[in-house]
Amino acid sequence: MELLRVENVEVVYNDVVLVLKGLSLSAEEGRITALLGANGAGKSTTLKAISGLLDGEDGEVTDGAVVYQGKPIHGWPPERIVRSGIFQVMEGRRIFADLTVEENLRCGAFTRPGSETPGSMERVYNYFPRLRERRKQLAGYMSGGEQQMLAIGRALMAKPKLLLLDEPSLGLAPLLVEEIFEIVKRVNAEEGVTVLLVEQNARAALSIAERGYIMENGRIVLDGAADELLNNPDVQEFYLGLSNAGEKRSYRDVKHYRRRKRWLG
Repeated sequence: MELLRVENVEVVYNDVVLVLKGLSLSAEEGRITALLGANGAGKSTTLKAISGLLDGEDGEVTDGAVVYQGKPIHGWPPERIVRSGIFQVMEGRRIFADLTVEENLRCGAFTRPGSETPGSMERVYNYFPRLRERRKQLAGYMSGGEQQMLAIGRALMAKPKLLLLDEPSLGLAPLLVEEIFEIVKRVNAEEGVTVLLVEQNARAALSIAERGYIMENGRIVLDGAADELLNNPDVQEFYLGLSNAGEKRSYRDVKHYRRRKRWLG
């Protein structure tokens, strides 16, 4: 069953810059869906259109609809969207550097009854034991990987139905990326949280997702089951760096017009 559906959405910034150009996708309830694409494709804008965060950047949905649990939510204020069960983990973590780990987690629970906080915090510590060890430490002194764990943990304190993750692998070592993605997979399996995962790291994202979409220039150019995308020759060449012969290939070596022709042909 669809939890979220984005229908032919257009997003304009500053009344003139068209970023999303009739974008459509869906997220099935209880599943992980990956949204992939290069820098500037419009991935983060898509998440902000869902979570209501466009207003702060002079952006707006000018056409189409964002439908969550059967209701159109574009135009709702961000706090109402959070209370409805959607929580976005922003690119770059955005933790509160001058607060402790525990204080950051408590901030994530502001929409929930206070009686739930101890149990929710224990649940987060079970997923991220390193946060328990550092719970009294100022978040600004943690490593990038630990800050990413904290950002996801803070989101889980809100008990989201839909978790929007924006580039969780950004700037992290491969082993840390693997660890964090495994935890996201566990959260999805054990809590039933639906995840929409925005990533440039196609291999990591498709390894835990069940369905994937690929964006270029504000549009979806390819979608399908995650395993099908992993085995697609175009995805292997342009997003996983492998040519048909299995040799490493530089993404920059491929002419843009050729990519577009292959995606859309």
